[in-house]
Amino acid sequence: MTLIVDEAELQLARRIMQERRARQWSQADLARHSGISKAAVSRIERAEMSPTASTLVRLASAFDLTLAGLLLRAEGQDLLSREADQPRWQDPGTGYVRQQVFAHPAHPLEVVRVILPARQRVTLPAASYEHIRQLVWVHGGTLTVQEGGASHTLSPGDCLGFGAPGDVTFANDTDQSCQYAVLLTRR
Repeated sequence: MTLIVDEAELQLARRIMQERRARQWSQADLARHSGISKAAVSRIERAEMSPTASTLVRLASAFDLTLAGLLLRAEGQDLLSREADQPRWQDPGTGYVRQQVFAHPAHPLEVVRVILPARQRVTLPAASYEHIRQLVWVHGGTLTVQEGGASHTLSPGDCLGFGAPGDVTFANDTDQSCQYAVLLTRR
């Protein structure tokens, strides 16, 4: 498995800067829109800091994009999505691995494969769900999804559709990794 590092990380940093400049925002403006510190925005744009999943979602949401949309703009992709070419990104804090199985601006469906390591959790803000509808389909392991006041424990084969936008926590409270797919459409 090849993770997004080096040149791809530079592409992501450049894309974030391009998206910011296209909106004629300063780094302070992007910080305000995303809820991320100006210092962090600066370090990310200079590729001095690898952003976490939550940080990337906040940046994408500030640009009115999904995480997949931001990564797609950084990487580029065709309608044919070969496994060897699918971008992968690893959260430096949790080891969470996100593989963009399919995304294209001309197609309404996106598919993401996630590997959540044992004893890890990732919380994504409500802003990341404002313009999408999604479901999670567990392929291996056990995943606990906390959405609003509800908590759902999913086993292999279980599928959960999401309701109104809200903060969502994906948790793997077991000693084995969990693999799941996220399928989403834009509203």
